Amino acid sequence: MTFNAYEQYFAAEAADRAGKTRHGANVMLTVTSEGGHVTYLAAVTFFPHEDETDYSVTYDMYFEEVLYDAPGRRSKKREKEFMGVLRDKIDALASAAGGKVFWDRPLRPARFG
Repeated sequence: MTFNAYEQYFAAEAADRAGKTRHGANVMLTVTSEGGHVTYLAAVTFFPHEDETDYSVTYDMYFEEVLYDAPGRRSKKREKEFMGVLRDKIDALASAAGGKVFWDRPLRPARFG
C-alpha cells in the first residue's frame, strides 16, 4: 500500500530538458507499507502550472530520496520527524535538478493521509 502521508502544491521554478519552465511543484512524503516492511520517500515533481487552474502534474521531472527503508510499519512519530527535515531534503532534490520550491507561496492547503 502506497500513499502520501503529506502532500502540498507550491509555486516553483525549474526548467525541463527542453528548456520549458515549470511553475509548480508537488511536494510529498510518501509511505509504502506492506508485508512488515515500510519505506518513506521525500519526493517532488515539477509541473507546468501555466495558470491558476493548471494542476496537470507531469512526472518527467520527478525526484525522490529514500528517507527510511526497514522492517516495520507506519509510524506517526517517524512521520513527524521526517516532516521536520522534509524541506531541506526537497530543497536539495530541487537544487540538484536546477529548480526551486517557493515554500512561502503554497498553491493549495496541505493534505495529510
